[in-house]
Amino acid sequence: MDAVSLTVLIIVIVVLLIAARMSIRVVRQYEQGVLFRLGRVVGVRLPGLRFIIPIVDRLPLVSMRIVTMPIQSQGIITQDNVSVDVSAVAYYRVVDAVKSVVAIENVAAAIDQIAQTTLRKVVGQHTLDQTLSETGRINADIRQILDVLTTEWGVEVTLVELKDIQLPESMKRAMARQAEAEREKRAKIIAAEGEAISATALGQASDTMMAHPLALQLRNLQSLVEIGVDKNTTVVFPAPLMSMIGELSAFIARENQAAASAASADGKSPVKAA
Repeated sequence: MDAVSLTVLIIVIVVLLIAARMSIRVVRQYEQGVLFRLGRVVGVRLPGLRFIIPIVDRLPLVSMRIVTMPIQSQGIITQDNVSVDVSAVAYYRVVDAVKSVVAIENVAAAIDQIAQTTLRKVVGQHTLDQTLSETGRINADIRQILDVLTTEWGVEVTLVELKDIQLPESMKRAMARQAEAEREKRAKIIAAEGEAISATALGQASDTMMAHPLALQLRNLQSLVEIGVDKNTTVVFPAPLMSMIGELSAFIARENQAAASAASADGKSPVKAA
């Protein structure tokens, strides 16, 4: 074999090896391949070892895994004219490999842009209080809008979550004052309710003591015992004045009656007490 023939043989072998290398493709478990033949879609190739015709066929691979896409912070004016910075995160996955390649040029960049505009649109339709307290409904609204838009691209948005809401410093101070005033309001209401319950209980206790006079005396003695625990040397204890006067009058009347009875028995005139 002369040199020319050997050179041609080597070239043929190299070309065959290159063609064999170009015709072998490996589709991984989490991917699907979209086969184009002469520019037209032939079908989808599932995971495994796949063979294509070099130059004639093209097999781009599409990942079918869930993709985490952070939505960068957006300056948004809420419905009540408060400026906030809101960031979020979205999760999506490709469900139709052919549409994700044919219907749109760069599906990841498209979803990122449409997610940012949808975030501004949805949050701008809510007040600040709704944005802070109804994040679940806002997440659902954003996800629903994205699902409608991305279905034509063969993409399904599985989850959208608001990640961070930044408020202006003046608004933070105003909300702090509002929260403090709300706590003071609840404290005053609770204290007033306690006073009302206490007054009702005291009224019931006073009715019981009026019906049973000895109960008041027993309460006085109990108070003296409680005061004596503190080892005080001097105790000023107020006594019920009117009841003492009544008891003193009854005592004097009984004494006068006893003296009159004794004088009658001795045949003497009764002596009036001063």
